Amino acid sequence: MTEIRICDSSELIEGGKGIRFPVTAGHEDATGFVVRFDGTAHAYLNRCAHVPIELDWSPGEFFESSGLYIMCATHGAIYTPENGHCTGGPCRGARLRKIEITEKDGQIVWHPDDYITPVVA
Repeated sequence: MTEIRICDSSELIEGGKGIRFPVTAGHEDATGFVVRFDGTAHAYLNRCAHVPIELDWSPGEFFESSGLYIMCATHGAIYTPENGHCTGGPCRGARLRKIEITEKDGQIVWHPDDYITPVVA
């Protein structure tokens, strides 16, 4: 299984700033992001389920003020960090596109799939 390094585990703080990383989604350049919530790292395509725009307020700022939800800076859609499910806003019932990751040996790596692939230089 292909693994692509995102960051050191220690760089990801509970409920804090997320880490962005480059991906190709379909045939388009895009970004993924990883956040830590409830002790676990979760990664998603940085694309709102309502309209395909990036979620973060400023680079890496994905959580709303309570640190309990990922929030789209443009539409105010609220997503649960552990599964990407939209619980409020214009895309209620939709979900973020999960990116498979592994955290081991102090590193967080992501695994490409049929849709989310490495950026071609």
